[in-house]
Formats: sequence, structure tokens, C-alpha cells
Amino acid sequence: MTPSRRISTRAWLAATAGVALFAGFGMNADAQSAKEGPFGGLSGAWSGTGTIAVSNGSNERIRCRANYSVPPSGEALHQELRCASDSYKFEVNSNVVADAGGQLSGTWTETTRQVTGAVTGQVTPGQISTSVNGTGFSATLSVSTKGSKQAVSIHPTGGTEVKAIEIEMRKS
Repeated sequence: MTPSRRISTRAWLAATAGVALFAGFGMNADAQSAKEGPFGGLSGAWSGTGTIAVSNGSNERIRCRANYSVPPSGEALHQELRCASDSYKFEVNSNVVADAGGQLSGTWTETTRQVTGAVTGQVTPGQISTSVNGTGFSATLSVSTKGSKQAVSIHPTGGTEVKAIEIEMRKS
């Protein structure tokens, strides 16, 4: 893989992992009151593991830690994420908001490489569907949330060596 291709792939991984983890804001919607907003219950530390599937058929384990800051309204979120595998290490900061209709929008920055992008999507109780866009890549992701657990599935829509990322996170 050429150095520029590797940076592009790392940026894609950073963006999608970061967005996937902050997108897990559908914390058991039945337990939330309306005043907590869609990000209520997410504030604090989360960690977990998963796998990265690449086009050559191999899989690699990835470990992630995230810290979320949520204002009292619960309608906005700031996330700081660190992930590492045997081949990749990245840090992503994300800022997102959700409106009353469940539409979400925001931005992310991969801090070590200064790569940025946008996120758009929709949230319903326990399920989030988003699109991630940045320079040279795009991806779709789905997040299912139940209580203090998140299951994240990410699939690129552009030409990248990464086929999928699957991550499970738990609130610490």
C-alpha cells in the first residue's frame, strides 16, 4: 500500500470509528425522559473492542476508549475517541447535535492527521443510521443500542481496503 493510500485508509477508519461510537446515543430510549434529549445517558467513559475486516480477507482486532460530554439539555455531544489496532492508531474529536425530529448533524476531526468531515443521519429509539463523509471516502453505519451496550456496524461506500468495522462498546 502506498503511503498516501495508507493515510487515506487511516483517515477513513478514524472518521467512521469516531462517528460510530458517538452515534450510539440512542441509550435505551424508554428509560429516558424527553428533557434528557437524545444524548442523555451517554455522558462519561466508554470502552470496547471489535474487528476491522479488510479486502484481502484478513481481520484485525481494534480497541477503543471514548469520553463523552453532554450538556444538561442532552441535545448536543462532544466526543473524544482513541482507538488502536496492530496497524492503526487514531484520535477523533466529534461534535454533533440532534433536532426534535431525530435528524442529526455534526463534524469530526482526526487530530493526529488533521482530517475533517461531516456526519448526517437519523435516530429512532435504539437505532441510528448515519452517513459519514470526508475527503476521499464515505461510509454508512448502523448503531443498535440497548441499555449500556452499543453494537456498531460500519461499511464503506467508496473504494477503500476496509470492508467493514464491527465494534461493541460498554459504558464504564
